[in-house]
Amino acid sequence: MKIKKTLATFFSLLLLVAALQGCNTIQGMGEDIEEGGEAVQDAAQ
Repeated sequence: MKIKKTLATFFSLLLLVAALQGCNTIQGMGEDIEEGGEAVQDAAQ
């Protein structure tokens, strides 16, 4: 339960940071989200 809440908080913050960075294109935002996902995968391993 705590892990789910932590992950939900992490992804919410990740999306907020991506939005605040002022990505000019959908592609740029997608790349930012992809990098965040890769960081989560690396941390999980």
